[in-house]
Amino acid sequence: MRATVGDQLVQHGRVVGQHDQITEVVEVMGSEGTPPYRVRFPDGHEAVMSPGPDCQIRHHEEPQRHG
Repeated sequence: MRATVGDQLVQHGRVVGQHDQITEVVEVMGSEGTPPYRVRFPDGHEAVMSPGPDCQIRHHEEPQRHG
């Protein structure tokens, strides 16, 4: 998994009815784009995350998929 500042980190819901959690990567703390990442949540707070298998990186140049 590799990210750059400005990408979105999408953590998929683990149970039926739970929505995806989308955060913005504000700092890449690993080497060459690898985790951990400092992310900003929609409410403004920040946290350091090392994404697991339920996460994906949505690069800022990729179009968002709806559906």
